[in-house]
Amino acid sequence: MITSVSNERVKNVMLLQKKARARREQDCFVVEGARMAGEAEPDRVLEAFASESFRRKPENEALCERLRAQPVSDRVLEAMSDTQTPQGIIAVIRRREASVEQILESPAPLILLLERLQDPGNLGTIIRTGEGAGVSGVLLSEDTVDIYNPKVIRSTMGSLYRVPFAYLPDLGQAAQELKKRGVRLYAAHLKGQACYDREDYRGASAFMIGNEGAGLSDGLTALADRLVRIPMQGQVESLNAAVSAAILMYEAARQRRGSGVLHEK
Repeated sequence: MITSVSNERVKNVMLLQKKARARREQDCFVVEGARMAGEAEPDRVLEAFASESFRRKPENEALCERLRAQPVSDRVLEAMSDTQTPQGIIAVIRRREASVEQILESPAPLILLLERLQDPGNLGTIIRTGEGAGVSGVLLSEDTVDIYNPKVIRSTMGSLYRVPFAYLPDLGQAAQELKKRGVRLYAAHLKGQACYDREDYRGASAFMIGNEGAGLSDGLTALADRLVRIPMQGQVESLNAAVSAAILMYEAARQRRGSGVLHEK
């Protein structure tokens, strides 16, 4: 059992929790809790750690054995955790990203392009909502918040494992490639010419969502086939990025269910 926070493996997990650069260099990230650790594909789990109190519960025995979790003291697990209330088990997972080609393999793909998002909660919520709405994948600019940030991971509630995504050095170039492949680009924009629910998203479509404060860059906006707006009442000028993305994704999902492109579970 590991009982010291000075242990090198423990210190490395703490580093991975805090530093995006370390996660990139080691090609891995950290998840916490029985749900996130349990949903990881076994061949992607590099190592796992479980506290004494977690291991003592009979219902956790199978998970600890499957992940070959290293026993650690409760104090050590608490030091490794990114939360105020540690969930007893931590796993280090190998990173994996999709490609634009893989995302385009879906029939009539529905894609999100996210530019310069900075709030971890927004990104995590968008990924989770995207799974619920049936998106084919998410493309992110390199200056968007790290999807492996612990706060993002918690917000995804496991959707991180199931929604294909890719960070791209040039989101504009990717947008141009999507257009060439027949994907219609819609930019959520305050200067939108049309209300979002008046457009047809049943074919191959992509929604472009910009930075929480600055919105989409002029360059990416210029590539849109259509600027769409979400009508506002009262004195509200704009919505949270995650809320805007959710409204657009679920309008597309509604249309696709009606046309048979998307099937309800």
